[in-house]
Amino acid sequence: MAVTLTDEALRILGLFEEVTEASGRDCLVEDDRVVVLVAAGDMGPAIGPAGQHVAEFEERLGRDVKLVEDADTAADFVANALAPAAVYHVTISENGDTVAYAEVDEADTGVAIGSDGRNIDTARELAKRHFDVDDIQLA
Repeated sequence: MAVTLTDEALRILGLFEEVTEASGRDCLVEDDRVVVLVAAGDMGPAIGPAGQHVAEFEERLGRDVKLVEDADTAADFVANALAPAAVYHVTISENGDTVAYAEVDEADTGVAIGSDGRNIDTARELAKRHFDVDDIQLA
């Protein structure tokens, strides 16, 4: 599935890769934060020792940053997109629309949803862009 990036998103991904030496696969630019989709297996280098890389990236960017690790399957991708919420299991249902049902620890439901639905909306947008998942529902 092809993802089209804005000039700003491309510039941010370039800075991300320069600072962290990790591969960025996608970038969502929101009002006060940036969400970077990190290539599978590159989350450690993206964060860096004691969080140094991501902290430097945030400082140079002047915005908060959320990192999401890419995955090979839609279910794993949804679980990663909802992190740091504890996701026990994700079921993908393809009955007309493609819906991901994520079983989240009850104590982490608020984390998965985020303030004003921000985290789950971001997860939905990324899942749509990369796996054609129409919706994510918490179970």
